[in-house]
Amino acid sequence: MAAQCVMKIELSISCSNLMDRDIGSKSDPLCVLLMSSSEKHWFEIVSSKTMTKPLVLKNGKPAGKGTITIIADEVKDNRVLNFEVAARKLDNKDLFGKSDPYLEFHKQIPNGSWQMVHRTEVIKNNLNPVWRPFKIPLRSLCDGDLEKTIKVECYDYDNDGSHDLIGYFETRVSQLKDASPTSPVEFDCINPKKKQKKKNYRNSGVVSVKQCQVSVEYTFLDYIMGGCQMNFIVGIDFTASNGDPRSPTSLHYISPNGVNEYLAAIWSVGVVIQDYDADKMFPAFGFGAQVPPTWQVSHEFPINFNPSNPQCAGIQGIVDAYRASLPQVRLYGPTNFSPIINHVAKFASAATQQQTASQYFVLLIITDGEITDLDETRNAIVNAAKLPMSIIIVGVGGADFSAMEFLDGDNGCLRSVTGEMAVRDIVQFVPFRKFQGAAKEALAQCVLAEVPQQVVTYFSMYKLRPPKDPATK
Repeated sequence: MAAQCVMKIELSISCSNLMDRDIGSKSDPLCVLLMSSSEKHWFEIVSSKTMTKPLVLKNGKPAGKGTITIIADEVKDNRVLNFEVAARKLDNKDLFGKSDPYLEFHKQIPNGSWQMVHRTEVIKNNLNPVWRPFKIPLRSLCDGDLEKTIKVECYDYDNDGSHDLIGYFETRVSQLKDASPTSPVEFDCINPKKKQKKKNYRNSGVVSVKQCQVSVEYTFLDYIMGGCQMNFIVGIDFTASNGDPRSPTSLHYISPNGVNEYLAAIWSVGVVIQDYDADKMFPAFGFGAQVPPTWQVSHEFPINFNPSNPQCAGIQGIVDAYRASLPQVRLYGPTNFSPIINHVAKFASAATQQQTASQYFVLLIITDGEITDLDETRNAIVNAAKLPMSIIIVGVGGADFSAMEFLDGDNGCLRSVTGEMAVRDIVQFVPFRKFQGAAKEALAQCVLAEVPQQVVTYFSMYKLRPPKDPATK
């Protein structure tokens, strides 16, 4: 549970002497880390800082002489290095064409060996490459010690895996951090074999560091452990297209075993996100129903019928309020999302008055069909993208959800009616029936997968620190 998470651990994994499974080239190894899905038991997977184990096959027999090494480090440093690097006059290692250079950054570990921590992209057929800007966590490169020696190697990429060393150099971050585009820090790229053979050997090219800027970059866990409050709000579709709740064909019909798709979605997502909410009090609203006593259609009525306090105690409180509300309202229409989005946006806007990453809002909308106020909803989402909030839409039933997929924006940034582009993607849509028969955690994993990055993106955009900043400890 989130409340029990007290530290972050970084695992670095490497292998040696792997069996070659390819003919004519080398193996392309992939390492998969599996976690127990048990909710009751936790196991220590790394008991010391460094652990090396022999690799075994599925039948338990040794996988040749292969070994796997896992290095565990507690993550206390949030600083990252922002690099811009180029090179010129690199040696040509190819018979036809030019070298395809890339860089590898290595740090020295306690046993004296070098561990790769970053590899750039390959620049094809170019002896004067300019690599894309990249970031390396300071803890990964030098354990946070600016005076610690690091090694940078330049290779020529070969398709068969036998990459050729062009050259290397050693340096320290303290030497690199003063680099700038107008005053780069430059290094001779030395190839030991060529240096040994040639008396007048100078270098195999020059690597030019044009930027090595130190900045602080927070993770989702930094914000949560630093005091950011996640606020979970639920919006439930009470439109007539769901069908009469008394009929077994209705999406709001509660079966003899006490469930329907709405309840299943609330439970699946809620039980995960509630661990990030300190007070476990969740506002829950309905939309698209005629509500007493005036029987006017409302698109943001509290399902506990208490406008002054729409909060429900825990996920069970939402479930109880939902069940109690069904016989008290008349399902109607239309299906309007914008009122409830704008309702939550008011609270998110108020949270921006604080100068730290103190609050973030996640709105879960559960709906059965096509949206009626698409233009107004587009405008509401574009506005909400500027605020600390995310929107999760779960579609129940088998209706046409093409409008929901449009709002998701994964295929391009969403725009308002006037053409304003959303500054970030905050909507995640998932059809519930895609997960019927799957493990109960599957839906939650899918709909919540984008939320951590959305949280980080928002607070980074506005340079907001966690209330209890771990970087200042």
